[in-house]
Amino acid sequence: MNEQQAEQMRHGAGFIAALDQSGGSTPKALAGYGVGPERYSNDAEMFDLVHAMRTRVITSKSFTSERIIGAILFERTMDGQIEGRPTAEYLWEVKHVVPFLKVDKGLADEEHRARVMKPIPGLDDLLARAVEAGIFGTKMRSVILAADPEGVRAVVEQQFEIAERIIAAGLVPIIEPEVDIHATDKAKAEELLVASLTERLDALSEGADVMLKVSIPTVDGLYSYLMKHPRVMRVVALSGGYEREDANARLARNPGLIASFSRALLEGLSDGQSQEEFDAVLAATAESVYEASIA
Repeated sequence: MNEQQAEQMRHGAGFIAALDQSGGSTPKALAGYGVGPERYSNDAEMFDLVHAMRTRVITSKSFTSERIIGAILFERTMDGQIEGRPTAEYLWEVKHVVPFLKVDKGLADEEHRARVMKPIPGLDDLLARAVEAGIFGTKMRSVILAADPEGVRAVVEQQFEIAERIIAAGLVPIIEPEVDIHATDKAKAEELLVASLTERLDALSEGADVMLKVSIPTVDGLYSYLMKHPRVMRVVALSGGYEREDANARLARNPGLIASFSRALLEGLSDGQSQEEFDAVLAATAESVYEASIA
């Protein structure tokens, strides 16, 4: 583990930029950026366009470690380059932003009101490549749709089983058991989640550190206890479908919880903007998310 990066993730003021849109979410992300399907005819062209979008974000003068302490990358982005340097190397050496890698392959079908992750073939090889590329940690997402104890338990058990493999590879896993913001019993689901997470965190051995990525809780301060857990490096929050202003307001009511926004981070950015306009919008966004994260 890079101790300088670990220190930044434990104590740095700022938020994590989630730039890890994968195959399923890429067309929507591009459309929001003003790039419609008529601009590409196959997956390769689509991913080239989204890499160009991410490159523009990362190289912007508004993308700095003064506000952004980490960034989550998609595998193809890790394998690509920015200004002639491998992406993870550019992030850390040029921007001083800690690089993470999304490792999950999407969600399995719903069972017990939850969606665990699909199998991740070749995970050990991917982790080895990530270490070689200078990646600090990983991220993997599951979704809890309702307060079903079996579903919550299945999500947490799978997350920690894979997290232990990631830790063994020398990386820090971001465990992401998202609770659907539209769940009618969201608060109850989050109570079950905290109990299940606590049980698994307590069982981790010393030095086996993880990060948690959660939905902004219905009950303010719900995750404060887990922030103090000796095995938790940081607790971050996804925007989860809330509009950015709403997400920021909710986040600010949870001291210690920092943002890891994806769609909300890119809100307002457009392929057609001049560089000056693009930088100004990104700067305003980064400032508002930063302020909510340090509240």
